[in-house]
Amino acid sequence: MKKNLIFIFLFIVVTCSNAQKKKEVKKYHIKSVTSVDTENGKAVTDNKTVFGTNGEPLEETKYDKTGQIKTIMKYKYNSEGDLLEESEFDSKNMLVEKRNTKYNAMGEKVEELVTDGSGKVLKKMIYTYDAKGLKSERKTFDASNKLISVKKYNYEFK
Repeated sequence: MKKNLIFIFLFIVVTCSNAQKKKEVKKYHIKSVTSVDTENGKAVTDNKTVFGTNGEPLEETKYDKTGQIKTIMKYKYNSEGDLLEESEFDSKNMLVEKRNTKYNAMGEKVEELVTDGSGKVLKKMIYTYDAKGLKSERKTFDASNKLISVKKYNYEFK
């Protein structure tokens, strides 16, 4: 019984310590977190995340099995902390894809525009909300502004 409790405690500690929450990052003034995998005695960096002063991730670098950069994600936020822009770069620091997000006066995401590295539109998502401010629908359009999918959100209340 005692062994089981120790195992459960250790599992919870390890699980909770893997991901840094925005609140913890801000509270402890964490500048960055790097994860390193060790296999067969060889340590290789797996991921590095750099945080802003408000605890939001500003840059996330993912590495391949040899420790070489695979992708870099860079993030920009508005003064309310909403994500405005996500930019994905390849191992040569070339822009691969950019995602720009627009919000309405209520702070609700109303549009996402996805472009390639040259700025060419790949797709666009438009979001609508019900009277309670709950997301009701997401419409996705292709590069030529043709509707390609509609996702509806239905809520059940107690």
